[in-house]
Amino acid sequence: MPEPGVEALTPAPADPAELEREAGLAGLFELHYASMLRLAVLLGADDPENVVAEAYYQIYRKWRRLRDIEAAEAYLRSTVCNLTRMRIRHLQVARKHAESPPEETVVSAESAALLRDDQRVLIDALQQLPARQREALVLRHWLGLKEGEIAAAMGISSGSVKTHTARGLAALTQAMEARR
Repeated sequence: MPEPGVEALTPAPADPAELEREAGLAGLFELHYASMLRLAVLLGADDPENVVAEAYYQIYRKWRRLRDIEAAEAYLRSTVCNLTRMRIRHLQVARKHAESPPEETVVSAESAALLRDDQRVLIDALQQLPARQREALVLRHWLGLKEGEIAAAMGISSGSVKTHTARGLAALTQAMEARR
C-alpha cells in the first residue's frame, strides 16, 4: 500500500519505435553474435568481445537511420571489420612508439669483480696520462662538454683539445689492451 502523498512510480509508456529497435537488435544479437565474434577473431582482434560489443552499440545508435533492416547484418559485419582494423592499427602505432622498459641485468659476482678491476685499471691509466690529456678526457667523457666548452675551460684552442683527446684515448686504449 503506497504511503499517503507518495505517487507510485510507473514506467513511462514505451515508444513503439524504441520497442521495435530493442526487438530488432535482440534478434540480430541472437542470430549473428557468434559469427561476428568468429569474424573478429579471424581478423586478428586482440579483444574480439569488445569489438563486437562496440559494433552492436554503433548499430543500436544508428538503427533509425537504417534504410533496410535486412541490411543490418551487412552493416554489422562491415563495422566489425572496420573496428578490428582500427584496433590493429592503433596497437601497431602504440607498440611502435612505446618505450621499451630497460632490461635489468643481473651481474654475477665475478663480472662485478672484473668490472671493478677494469675501473681500477682505467683510473690508474688515467692518472698516468699527462695533465692536459687527462683533463681533456675527463671534461669530454665524464662531463660531456663540447670541444668549444673544453677549450674555454682549459684555456687552449679547439685544435689542441682534439690533439689532447686523441692522444689520451690512444694511451688509455693501449693501457687497457695491455692488461688483457
